Amino acid sequence: MEIINLEGTEDTPKIILDKTNKIFEISGRSLPEDSAEFYQPILDWLAEYAKDPLPETIFDFKLEYFNTASSKLILDVLTSLEDITNAKVHWYFYEEDEDMEEAGEEFSELVDVEFELMPY
Repeated sequence: MEIINLEGTEDTPKIILDKTNKIFEISGRSLPEDSAEFYQPILDWLAEYAKDPLPETIFDFKLEYFNTASSKLILDVLTSLEDITNAKVHWYFYEEDEDMEEAGEEFSELVDVEFELMPY
């Protein structure tokens, strides 16, 4: 599978989807001008990956901030993980960032994926 490796910017998150090296990560800030267009390649990649996933997939979310439009697409990404056997989410947040912790808790209740909140 082709690797997706997007460097983060001020408005878009860093994204690495690398099956060979077992790296699945979205990190940084997510407030792209067109969230649906930005996240579509990620959703397409995950749909393809779901056809032949690794025995275990740990998807790391290390977001510092996301806007409302991004939250819908992040939920879409999380929902797509429901189709991947043995997918787990590690939701990282700074210990003092109650908003990001709460977002992780809310997302975990909306999807049927093993979810672990990871303060750092």
